[in-house]
Amino acid sequence: MSKTMEGLYSLLYLTLVFTILFTLHTQVAHKLLVGYHPLHLKKSPHLPLRFNSDGTFKILQVADMHYGTGMLTRCRDVLASEFDYCSDLNTTRFLKRIIQSEKPDFIAFTGDNIFGPSTHDAAESLLRAFGPAMDSGLPWAAVLGNHDQESTMTREELMSFISLMDYSVSQTNPPVDDLSSAAEGDVTKNIDGFGNYNLRVYGAPGSHLANRSVLNLFFLDSGDREVVQGIRTYGWIKESQLRWLRSVSKGYQGQKQDNNHLEEASVCAIPPAMVFFHIPIPEIQQLYTQQIVGKFQQRVSCSSMNSGVLQTIISMGVVKAVFVGHDHTNDFCGNLKGIWFCYGGGFGYHGYGKAGWPRRARIILAELEKGEKSWMGVERISTWKRLDDEKLRKLDEQVLWQSHPSCKMT
Repeated sequence: MSKTMEGLYSLLYLTLVFTILFTLHTQVAHKLLVGYHPLHLKKSPHLPLRFNSDGTFKILQVADMHYGTGMLTRCRDVLASEFDYCSDLNTTRFLKRIIQSEKPDFIAFTGDNIFGPSTHDAAESLLRAFGPAMDSGLPWAAVLGNHDQESTMTREELMSFISLMDYSVSQTNPPVDDLSSAAEGDVTKNIDGFGNYNLRVYGAPGSHLANRSVLNLFFLDSGDREVVQGIRTYGWIKESQLRWLRSVSKGYQGQKQDNNHLEEASVCAIPPAMVFFHIPIPEIQQLYTQQIVGKFQQRVSCSSMNSGVLQTIISMGVVKAVFVGHDHTNDFCGNLKGIWFCYGGGFGYHGYGKAGWPRRARIILAELEKGEKSWMGVERISTWKRLDDEKLRKLDEQVLWQSHPSCKMT
């Protein structure tokens, strides 16, 4: 064999080796990483959460997206005349539209974010469901419903994954250095469920409350399914979670008494709070015969167990409103013993709904009091809904809470 041929064969051999190595690097190596995805550094929002310079903080509540796999996951309960083809992508489009239109400061997802039986990859469905929130760069948080865990991840795995997603401020459970630890011992280690946490919203920039929280957002895991005396029922918020809520509230009251040099320590000085969870409490059934704002169109699908959530919230003295999901065709707000309870209304197109009744989202607006020289504490909390129709129609605007005149500062 001539030297020329030997050189040619060597070149071909080296070319083959480099081709194989390049293929291994580009097509195979990334699959050796955990979860078959390249490593990704979480993008974090600007923290802490805080009111805007105009004294507002707007929250978008998204209830029951029921996301499946995307284009192939068909819609439920829509009119044939409404869409040529309807799928999870309609849910994605609605979320993008409402974010662009309302320009919220924060997004709260209140459970059944994905519909477990419709996906073989929970992580992939979560990424698609929360995609518009991540793309927006807005801070967002989520709790779980009763369907999220019905795929390939446990509730603990789901909340851990959600907490690691871009711009998410969700927590698997409260940190051990929460105020609850100092107030009532370490109650955070044995808390039931996954997704119990408190987010503090600070005062407007440049105000004297810029470095202090003026609004608290509590998130609770209401569970999925339970069996009580041989009968299957929905989950409920447990005593350990309520004990944590009470201890956090005590901690804030103690902190205000220690730090408040501007006025006497009183309920006026304690930041108001809102609570978010998925499964409604049994007392909401009472609103069927009372005055409400919105539609009461289906039975309240609550647990057969009453764990005392309403009594606990009342005793805290700071919770002004509670926001739930679960019952897709209920979108009303009603008052129970001074606390407003509001449904988000069904958001997702793969979840059941009512044909001809548009999917919807709830908006919550907190506004600060304007002092002589600076923004003060929260003065008003109001809410309304937006429908997924041509004009994103606004519906049922109402004030949920307004500070007492005696609490105003001049």
